[in-house]
Amino acid sequence: MKKIVGAFLFVTTIYLSSSAQVQLPRLIRDSMILQRDSKIKIWGWASPNEKVKINFNRKEFKTTAGSDGKWNVFLPAMKAGGPYTMNIDASNHITLKEILIGDVWICSGQSNMVHQMSLHSVLYADEVANANNPQIRHFWVPNTTNVQAPQTDLPGGTWKSANVKDIGEFSAVAYFFAKKLYDKYHVPIGLINASWGGVPIEAMMSEEAFKEFPNILSTVQKNKDTAYINGFTRRPQTVNTGTRPEDKGLTQKWFDPAYSPKGWRVINIPGYWEDQGIKDLDGIVWYRKEIDVPASIANASARVFLGRIVDADALYINGKQIGNTTYMYPQRRYTVPAGLLKPGKNLFVIRVTNNAGKGGFVPDKPYYLFAGNDTVDLKGYWQYKVGLVNQPFRGGGGGGGGIALQNQPASLFNSMIAPLVGYAIKGFLWYQGESNTGKSSEYARLQPAMITDWRTKWNQPTAPFLLVQLPGFMDYNYQPSESQWAQFREAQLKSLSVPNTAMAVAIDLGEWNDIHPDRKKEVGERLALAGEKIAYGENIVYSGPLYQSQQIDGNKIILTFSNVGSGLITNDGEDPGEFAIAGDDKKFAWAKATIEGNKVIVWSDVVSNPKYVRYAWADNPVNPNLYNKEGLPASPFETVNKNEF
Repeated sequence: MKKIVGAFLFVTTIYLSSSAQVQLPRLIRDSMILQRDSKIKIWGWASPNEKVKINFNRKEFKTTAGSDGKWNVFLPAMKAGGPYTMNIDASNHITLKEILIGDVWICSGQSNMVHQMSLHSVLYADEVANANNPQIRHFWVPNTTNVQAPQTDLPGGTWKSANVKDIGEFSAVAYFFAKKLYDKYHVPIGLINASWGGVPIEAMMSEEAFKEFPNILSTVQKNKDTAYINGFTRRPQTVNTGTRPEDKGLTQKWFDPAYSPKGWRVINIPGYWEDQGIKDLDGIVWYRKEIDVPASIANASARVFLGRIVDADALYINGKQIGNTTYMYPQRRYTVPAGLLKPGKNLFVIRVTNNAGKGGFVPDKPYYLFAGNDTVDLKGYWQYKVGLVNQPFRGGGGGGGGIALQNQPASLFNSMIAPLVGYAIKGFLWYQGESNTGKSSEYARLQPAMITDWRTKWNQPTAPFLLVQLPGFMDYNYQPSESQWAQFREAQLKSLSVPNTAMAVAIDLGEWNDIHPDRKKEVGERLALAGEKIAYGENIVYSGPLYQSQQIDGNKIILTFSNVGSGLITNDGEDPGEFAIAGDDKKFAWAKATIEGNKVIVWSDVVSNPKYVRYAWADNPVNPNLYNKEGLPASPFETVNKNEF
């Protein structure tokens, strides 16, 4: 079995390939923010036994590199402040400038923690245009993988300030979290963002975290065999011996104004083509329409919003491609250069590629052309024609592509989290779960194990851990039903049994047609509220109502909650909705509910002997309206009968 001891080779390369000069980890850079009120570790590599001297904040610190070339010093705890300069001297000299002392948060998860301000720049246009706070800084950890061993450094990364130039790269959730804290405490906030879209929680956990998960641990061990991993990429691919079909739209230039359309049919935008008479088509469909553009728009640089498209698209206007997107999730927002549009008829052509599932234009999104205060609606009937039909997969043996290393257990911990360990922090932010919704019972064990492991790695056993509960997503269901997403939210809720944790409930912030909902500000600010309580000790209401217990009283169930604040209310003035009730058979029926003081009374005329209650138990509940008077929503939940313990 061949194994690569990645960490050793990596470190050796660092300090031997640089003429034995002192090297610093990528995280220790100009403009970094160091954790206040805590011993601060500064570390790096040098020649074996080389003497290293650090001058910082009018104090001098000395150390000597070990025989392996590693060295570190601990700076004493300091109050918030700066900017400071750090000078490091050995056989070479390094100067680090614009260093602040404040609070540092590790931000991690999948795409909703990745989603940058630039992707939400329409909703938060003022925040982007007016960003000017050098006291809030963001370090983006590059996306890399390693399934062999924990790494000691990152391949890149810089600290960037919240200014107009760089704010677009900030995680939107993390930025609004930091901004709310800064506005209250006026302490520098550092955000270290180690996130990767679409990854499971297992990828962010260390090997040691899986001691209670032997099946996962077995996978970690197996992945250390490079021959095993390389075998995935060497497997023969199934070969289609026929001629690869061509996209007729490209070969015949359907986007060219000189093209004369023949055989085109009518279709509606927005909508999926499978819902409009095209059966089970994976491939490429072209849309075209002549759009009447007023002179006020034609004479200016304009924007086109095309909502979201599944999966990829290219937009042509008057024969010129003005933009394209290669995957389904981003909202399409394209700039039309001045001079391309003309008053009157303009040819708009959209090439849409879909690889699986329904293809087309996601409903309930913006579709229009605009400049200034003038807008042209792009929704309605267009013409369409199929340019290419993907051939169904036919067997032939072999099969198999590569392995998605970013989804393997410990792979991202090794490459993106391990290099951060040792950097003093205030706590952790976590927004992840969409990739684990099918395994909620396992997640209920994995999340606490990860929290404990990260705290152990940082030697901060009570470090605050703040998580986001998944918002509503997918179709509304108007009948009580089972839901993987509801089960998953319950698993997230159970993580609050771990001390010094808190959860931002986001059930009201989702979008039925977008797994990346736009309203990131409320998420970040709810996390900040949780931080004020858990990390800063404020005596505040920091969460919406959380289910605590139930009492059965005849045909009614009386529910009690924690975090009721000034009292329970509904946010629309109606009776509480989204409550369902069931007897021993667990066949749930919609329930009536009323608020009495700090309790909710639930009953149904069709369930005479109730045992269980669910609230907002759906992928995307229609009207989860239970809140506290502080304006924070109740978490979805399911009660448990005491007799089941």
